[in-house]
Amino acid sequence: MNNSFTIGGQIVDLVNARIFSGVVVVEDGRITKIEEQPVGNTQYIMPGFVDAHVHIESSMLVPSEFARLATCHGTVATVSDPHEIANVLGKEGIRYMIENGKKVPFKFFFGAPSCVPATAFETTGFSLDADDIEALMASPDIYYLSEVMNYPGVIHDDPEIQKKIAAARRHGKPVDGHAPAVAGADLQKYVGAGISTDHECFTLAEALEKISLGMKILIREGSAAKNFDALIPLMATHPDKLMFCSDDKHPDELDDVHIDVLVRKAIALGYDVMDVLKAASLNAVKHYNLNVGMLQQGDDADFIVVDDLRKPFAKQTYVRGVLVAENGVSNIHYKETETPNLFKADFIHADDIFLPDVGKRIKVIECQDGQLITRSLVTEPKVENGGVVSDVEHDILKMVVVNRYHPAKPAVAFIKGFGLKRGALASSVAHDSHNIVAVGVTDKDILHAVNLLIEHGGGVTAYCGTEMVAVPLPVAGLMSNEDGYEVAQAYQNADALAKRLGSTLFAPFMTLAFMALLVIPELKIGDRGLFDVGRFEITSVYE
Repeated sequence: MNNSFTIGGQIVDLVNARIFSGVVVVEDGRITKIEEQPVGNTQYIMPGFVDAHVHIESSMLVPSEFARLATCHGTVATVSDPHEIANVLGKEGIRYMIENGKKVPFKFFFGAPSCVPATAFETTGFSLDADDIEALMASPDIYYLSEVMNYPGVIHDDPEIQKKIAAARRHGKPVDGHAPAVAGADLQKYVGAGISTDHECFTLAEALEKISLGMKILIREGSAAKNFDALIPLMATHPDKLMFCSDDKHPDELDDVHIDVLVRKAIALGYDVMDVLKAASLNAVKHYNLNVGMLQQGDDADFIVVDDLRKPFAKQTYVRGVLVAENGVSNIHYKETETPNLFKADFIHADDIFLPDVGKRIKVIECQDGQLITRSLVTEPKVENGGVVSDVEHDILKMVVVNRYHPAKPAVAFIKGFGLKRGALASSVAHDSHNIVAVGVTDKDILHAVNLLIEHGGGVTAYCGTEMVAVPLPVAGLMSNEDGYEVAQAYQNADALAKRLGSTLFAPFMTLAFMALLVIPELKIGDRGLFDVGRFEITSVYE
């Protein structure tokens, strides 16, 4: 691929906050000269977009395939937290992500996962202690300490999390936060530990309090969690404190949009173009000290070309001077990859998920579309043959989590908000431990869906008797080793079936995956049982 050329147009200089007519000279992938001069071309040349916080694994694509899709939307770099694969495969999983990302012209900046596992109340394949973090921090391939989800540990002076934060600070690397709804004195202590960002703000007031303490706010618009509308007013008052991120993006959506859609939405709302573009690139580059070109002499030639500055769609995307995507078509070729995995679950049977009626009301997780937080409800159970079963009429469905690392009795609970009228959904993408999570209208449907995933060694599936769509994910039970566009289509088919089965959620599988994340309020379910996040303890499904 040729990475020496000259290109002319209207140059968007975010560093000096100006736009001027000129040419950019690229030699061997670097910008050797920028000349301000009249040019006939009205196209805009501007820095490429940076996703300031993403778990590549949630795209169900390996990094090299993620890059193929993302570059079509003008993304040239990601700040990537590999804690999903680290929970399954430990440091070897992190190394897999780094090495696979190096196969393609794209800039992946990986962090060291701070909370593997996220809590002590779930089963994972591996754990990373403070010594592991110290070793990772010494690596030039690790750029920051990933989101510190164990905010109770920070607030209550847990020595292990303190050592991990100290390791990052000792190596001069930023520390990412994760502190949903934390406020007041607890927040002050959390920020005081050296934690510098948060992507879990749900309200403007929450974000403003965190900004007042010095934090940077990442405006998130993922496949399940969508906080753009609530937080974008910050662009008018605190543009230098903002970055854009997707956090978790499923493959069908990544095929359509990425950070570019946030840029277009923000500009359409009337916010200053320069401020918006900085939130999409420069602010993250400065905060994380990323080697991403910002259209300055001597920089890597990482930029995009667009026709309309106010409605930017990437016409061309360059990384280190290589034209990686043009007019929505990727120039990055599919790369074959290994399929490391850890999957030792046994098939489950009806007795395993039978929940006896004990004459008490049951606690119910209530999920919310577009949010990761849940509510806790209490209701009368539906009982058949002495057991508590799904109550489809009231949208109270049985949910199970099956340990995928060794044979164990599944955890059983109930959830409201999925809307399924038929069948079941199951996934081995279940944040952050990635055990198998499933929801269904009958025990029989749940058993079929779960056992199909166990047979495949991981994946996602929608099942209903005569209809079934499965997306195998042989890389750690999280990612496919197939062509990214084919995976996007397969996932779209699974999503469509989930909605035909009755789900009213925008992203049913993404929401399902987050019902096992025990660090986001209020009620969740792990492989060891129902979990009360506020009390930070396992709780009974019975009231």
